[in-house]
Amino acid sequence: MDPQSGGGGEPEWRARAVGGVEYGWCRAVPGGTGTTLLALSLARRVTTVAAAVQTTLQALQEAHPVLRARLRGSASGSPTLAFPSSALPPLALALLPVPESTPDFHSLVEHELNRNPWAELEDDEPPVLFATLYELPQPAAGGAVLFLRIHTAACDRAASASLMRELVALLGGDGAAAAGDPEDAAVHAALEEMIPQRDSWKPFWARGLDMVGYSINGLRTSTLPFEVTGTERSTQMLRLGFDRDETRRLLDACKRNGVKLCAAMAAATLLAARRSKQLKSNQQETYSIVTLVNCRKFLEPALDDHNVGFYHSAITNTHTIHGEEGLWELAKRCQDSYGNSKNNKKHLTDISDLNFLMCRAIENPQLTTASALRTALISVFEEPEVYDLTDLQSKAGVEDFVCCSTVHGVGPSIGMFDSIRDGQLDFACMYPCPLHSREQMQEIFHKVKQILHQGSQGDDEQFEDCT
Repeated sequence: MDPQSGGGGEPEWRARAVGGVEYGWCRAVPGGTGTTLLALSLARRVTTVAAAVQTTLQALQEAHPVLRARLRGSASGSPTLAFPSSALPPLALALLPVPESTPDFHSLVEHELNRNPWAELEDDEPPVLFATLYELPQPAAGGAVLFLRIHTAACDRAASASLMRELVALLGGDGAAAAGDPEDAAVHAALEEMIPQRDSWKPFWARGLDMVGYSINGLRTSTLPFEVTGTERSTQMLRLGFDRDETRRLLDACKRNGVKLCAAMAAATLLAARRSKQLKSNQQETYSIVTLVNCRKFLEPALDDHNVGFYHSAITNTHTIHGEEGLWELAKRCQDSYGNSKNNKKHLTDISDLNFLMCRAIENPQLTTASALRTALISVFEEPEVYDLTDLQSKAGVEDFVCCSTVHGVGPSIGMFDSIRDGQLDFACMYPCPLHSREQMQEIFHKVKQILHQGSQGDDEQFEDCT
């Protein structure tokens, strides 16, 4: 009997082969990259919130068939996504006490990030969604923390943000999970099948040249210093926050200089990384940036963020830095590079190329520097997620929330998950540990914030390290 089928009749299942990007995530998740986490800190105790949470999870699964899916054959290397044709019994909600080593929300998030059922379970048909509810001890006001752990093949960053809004609304008793018919785009087809052929076609010779170019650029790029290699890794998180005035000044400066926030953030991180190394004046280093693009509007039919599934693609660019660049000079270079790539539709034509290279790196870690599986210095999202949830959060008793993913398998040294919450910028900065240390990352992001703060005051002044 299917473990989620209960005592009634067996549900009927329909299956489809995973797409290329989905297959890449099926390969990456057991190694530690690609576990999407939705975390909510709740003011109410478990005894008063558990029933509402269970009802909310059931409503989400009814509205989003992808969240009911199973990964069949994921351990054998040829996975399929299987979807039940009828509703399943309620999702099993694990109720757990908080471990002594995780006394607060931040440390509990890191603990949950590194619980990987897709690597630990022997089940050859694992579900794509797991839910856990922790009860905080009385000194912490006796609240609760809810975690939804979703396989990234079934949920990208835009979808997780949409789910977070639905979660908060449902917990606050404000509406249903979804309006209209349930979405089912990912049930029928993967990302690659929905890209118009005119936008995805690329000549064979051009594909070969691009593959060579990506490979060579990967070999010549620099990384942050590695603290400890060759050991088991985990994902850790730093939060980087800006108040309303800082946010307004930074966004105004981005607009004034004709760049997006992602370009400014990438540029500041490149400068901070270069200046953290104590290199000689004008000594150059080359770094890679991965810009993640939400492709829903480019598909046929076009989708909105409410369609849960994986519909992002990546644009990879390299930049040579000598350390004397101004923030906005470098940000414009970052903007122009990924903008030109996007104008040439490389976010659609190069999906299979980049996915192939990612899978080769997973199979052959020695192809990366120090076998560290680092594919870029930083990954950023083209657009931040905007949340205006103050009233709903108050009704739902949600004190804080985070949407992020693991990065300690294959991936960047720094994964940036940015959001604007009621006018304030918040960055969840993910990194692999002990490959990089918390102290190392705290130093980097201290410099990043200094660079952005100074850049927000003027047009393109050179950053002066005032540490």
